[in-house]
Amino acid sequence: MAKTESSALDARLGELLSGLAPDDLGALNEIYELLADELYALALWRTASTTEAEDAVQEVFVRLAQRAGSLTYVRRPRVFLLTLAHRAAVDQVRARRRAASLDELPELIAEEPRSPDRLDAERARHALAKLPAKHRTAVYLRHYAGLTFSEISRVTGAPTFTAASRYRLGLTQLRKRLGVD
Repeated sequence: MAKTESSALDARLGELLSGLAPDDLGALNEIYELLADELYALALWRTASTTEAEDAVQEVFVRLAQRAGSLTYVRRPRVFLLTLAHRAAVDQVRARRRAASLDELPELIAEEPRSPDRLDAERARHALAKLPAKHRTAVYLRHYAGLTFSEISRVTGAPTFTAASRYRLGLTQLRKRLGVD
């Protein structure tokens, strides 16, 4: 996401959050329209389950509705909402304690079933699935969500240096698994 797009999105989300009233379905709907896909992608990446990802996104909006009227302090609305999604997804994983596959990740599936891109996507998906969850999350937030390390730090609750380290270690492990120098 380009910096100007991100700033405009943050500004609009900030307006919506600061003016959110407990029964303001219009504002919640607009927030959903602006960010639901990104929240879902993060939750899917973290949980590896469409059902758990959907539940995590729903939980984000339940939490928003519950906290309506008290969100004027939010400085980076997009990062705040991604943090809520990440935490909700982690809660889903912890609650269910089950192993799931990453087969449904849309970012890693090529459109043509027998194309070389599909084979590369499958190799990447399998390599990513073998990464520790913390490294996988850092790679996702950096590459797919376009967050900085300090933003990743806020989303995951880890120090900035740790977020950068997890990302670097995740890429190193991916390179080894994929046979890339």
